[in-house]
Amino acid sequence: MSDPSSARRPSAVRAAARWAARVAVVLTGAYLGILLLGRVPAPIGPFDATLAFRPFGGGAAVDVPPLGALQVDAYDGPLRLEIELNRVDELRAQALATDPARLDGVVDQVSADLRDAVERVAWLTALAAVGGATAASLLVLRRRREPLIALGLSAALVAGTGGLAAATWRPEALSQPTYTGLLVNANSLIGSAQDIMARFDAYRASLEDLVSNVSTLYSTLSTLPPPGADGETVALLHVSDLHLNPAGFDLVRQVVARFDVDGVLDTGDVTDWGSEPENGLITAVGSLGVPYVFVRGNHDSAVTAALVAAQPNATVLDDSAVTVAGIEVVGAPDPRFTPDKDASDAPQSLEQSGQALAEFAEGLPERPAIALVHDPEQAAPLDGVVPLVLAGHTHEREVTRLEGGTRLMVEGSTGGAGLRALQGAYPEPLTCTVLYLDAASGALTAYDEITLGGLGETEVTIARTVVPPAGGQDAAVPQGTPAPPG
Repeated sequence: MSDPSSARRPSAVRAAARWAARVAVVLTGAYLGILLLGRVPAPIGPFDATLAFRPFGGGAAVDVPPLGALQVDAYDGPLRLEIELNRVDELRAQALATDPARLDGVVDQVSADLRDAVERVAWLTALAAVGGATAASLLVLRRRREPLIALGLSAALVAGTGGLAAATWRPEALSQPTYTGLLVNANSLIGSAQDIMARFDAYRASLEDLVSNVSTLYSTLSTLPPPGADGETVALLHVSDLHLNPAGFDLVRQVVARFDVDGVLDTGDVTDWGSEPENGLITAVGSLGVPYVFVRGNHDSAVTAALVAAQPNATVLDDSAVTVAGIEVVGAPDPRFTPDKDASDAPQSLEQSGQALAEFAEGLPERPAIALVHDPEQAAPLDGVVPLVLAGHTHEREVTRLEGGTRLMVEGSTGGAGLRALQGAYPEPLTCTVLYLDAASGALTAYDEITLGGLGETEVTIARTVVPPAGGQDAAVPQGTPAPPG
């Protein structure tokens, strides 16, 4: 007589194998469905982003190419939320930077955009998982009831995944992200986010007054003596270290128009990281209507330099020369890119860069009038080779004479050091200088130092210095009261 239990054993094995096959098909179909369909494009504040759930094990990751990424261990489960910030929308970024009302609500707007995008990608991912599992079951198992079973299994899988994420949700993890790539250095370069936010309202309010006050500078010119040359004069605007400050770009635009300058000389650090997402504001260079000459700073990448060079009125100097309104200008980039900690930061590389530019200038048929470098340490080899060297980098305005007679003019920060203006107690001013040169000889005859007060200050000042012929001492024109607030 046969044992009933032995007869049931093969049947149970076959049933277990069938369910194992069903689960495998459901998981595979759901996986493929999520990979193929589980992503949505969405605007998040000024960014165009892509959101997707991926089967990589819980939490969330924000990818900011090429800077790196930050990861947040916010929940457990088989799916991780991935957010990739693809590009900055120029129109939304400019509207945000120039409209105080929009700036006030930027956090709420970003939160609302992100919440809406996450909800959409969650629903789409659930449908993709269920649809993929059902389709895979229909194609592989080919039995009439199998798609219904797959539908139930995949729905249970989706519900379980959502329930696990909700049960393990850790909101405190949002304030403790893990950085990778260049973003590892974000805290040290930008400073405390809490301090920046605490000071941002005052900064935004002061910028509105600061930029509007630039127009008052033009009226003060009538009280100043002529630039000092008997013949025709060329006016060139020296700017440096804009560091993505929209107010700095507005300052450049207004000075170009009000002072009727013939060209702009930028000694670098137009960005902070030199990354592609930062480059939205750089296209403002193309709307100035005058030649724009640029040398790359230690915060500017090759991508940044290429974007500047692509503007219709711009020239990027790299041991090369350009003529602006009859004035020959040579320039060399900073050899460093400091956001990349693997790049060489040896002090001798600066001197070597200056030496290479000096050799290039000496090989020209005529001596150039101006040399552009980013770091003042590049200037020493140019002493006696060119009469005027312009630099930036230090965020401190300074005019000195080198031993060989060359004048070194270091600009402050036309962007008020960007976000760094929001650190510490000292308000970084926005500075730029209008240079007046004799059109025939290229000699500097005078310069106007323009200063806009920094954080919480709205004072605008202009100081003219007349440069006598070689051998004389510079003469600062007596200054009255600063230009009044607009």
